[in-house]
Amino acid sequence: MPRPVVIGIAGGTGSGKTTIARMIEANCGQEKISVIPQDAYYKIFSHLPPEERARINFDHPKSFDNELLISHIRSLRNKVPIEIPVYDYKIHTRTRQTVAVSPTKIIIVEGILILEDKELRKELDIKIFVDTDADIRVLRRIERDIEMRGRNLESVIQQYRETVRPMHIEFVEPSKRFADVIIPEGGKNKIGVDMIIAKIRQILSD
Repeated sequence: MPRPVVIGIAGGTGSGKTTIARMIEANCGQEKISVIPQDAYYKIFSHLPPEERARINFDHPKSFDNELLISHIRSLRNKVPIEIPVYDYKIHTRTRQTVAVSPTKIIIVEGILILEDKELRKELDIKIFVDTDADIRVLRRIERDIEMRGRNLESVIQQYRETVRPMHIEFVEPSKRFADVIIPEGGKNKIGVDMIIAKIRQILSD
């Protein structure tokens, strides 16, 4: 197998990064693509009491274990399988479980801050930024955190005001300048997504 191509998909919370990754998988074949979510690589906080873990700013670059993420990308490039951590958002730390990922021709790394980190950017062959309006993103965040992460509305809104929005302005939005391609409105931008899929199919056919 030739050297894998690593595609980074960045953008604010709720912008549609995961949706685009799934669309690429569906159109190009899951067996040919590995998807690595950056939010599986939060640092280990199990040594902290639960109340301190709940106060961690999970939208700050320092909350991510990018060293492990980079090492996993390099392992897949070298055709070595990896074990992705499983993060429990209800207790704010990693579990003992992992998810096995085998090397594939295309590796997708998706997350809010993958373009913010200089060393991580060096591992990305194609850099995509999903640019979606803030009101749409916050509504998606509320729905996701309540339905999938067991949060209540008040806590989601508080977190958005105190950390999510300020960190987006300080770190996520400025990282857009490092993107090779910017896709407005995420998965709803059919032309933009189709162009990305066409490029990936070309890579797969080479």
